[in-house]
Amino acid sequence: MGSAVILPDNFADYFTIANAPQRFKEASEVGEKISSAGIQLLTNLDHAAIFCDPPYLVAGPLKQLGYISGWDARCYPSPVDGCDYINVSARLPEDSPMQNKGWFDYVAVVHPVDEEAQEHMLSQGYGNPFIHHLTWGIVAPERATGESDFDYSSRVVPFTVKTRAVIAEVIGDEPGTLIIALPQEVIDHPDFADALPAWVKGLASDQYQVESMQGGGFLIQFFVLTGGRIEVALRSGTTQTFNPKSVTKISKDEISAVQGDN
Repeated sequence: MGSAVILPDNFADYFTIANAPQRFKEASEVGEKISSAGIQLLTNLDHAAIFCDPPYLVAGPLKQLGYISGWDARCYPSPVDGCDYINVSARLPEDSPMQNKGWFDYVAVVHPVDEEAQEHMLSQGYGNPFIHHLTWGIVAPERATGESDFDYSSRVVPFTVKTRAVIAEVIGDEPGTLIIALPQEVIDHPDFADALPAWVKGLASDQYQVESMQGGGFLIQFFVLTGGRIEVALRSGTTQTFNPKSVTKISKDEISAVQGDN
């Protein structure tokens, strides 16, 4: 790649996933384009979303790699295509050497809740398990010592809005909704309502969603390829993998298990 971003080269030693080479190829191409546009990405992927049934098909190999399943004591209901799935995340410890080998910080292990969802997942013909999407992490703007959450939001949200526009131009695809999860203190700030329009200037109301981030921190994300195959995310100070409200929105409106030949 044109930047330092890397993908795991020993994925097949742990997983048998038919569409993995295709997803990694897409992620590599997207990463190169984003980096060439001057946007700094984290070295390894923020997360991978893998659909499977039963979950141990993915959770077992992840444990071998050192991932901690359910590390944040959360599960995330994921209503994909009108079917009910559950997303349970796994995380690499911060000192894991696997990160330097390109392994993702997090993995969303997404499994069907009932027979309807299972049939829907298996009927797509991608195999079981299959990688739904991969997510690059954007390097967040440096935070000044003592800078408040509100003041940081006033910089990081416009930064991400601009980044989204640049990525859309270099990728040549319509980006997904900008999901902006901010600390509750920011949402409750007396100046928030007046400041927000300037932060998201240039976006129509249906192009973004703002919400409070459970557990604190910042998680701003959007898809860059139609069908939700590749995503980018900016993360700072989070204490759980995802925000439940964000997962519901993304699952309903941004992703699908029906991805055709892509």
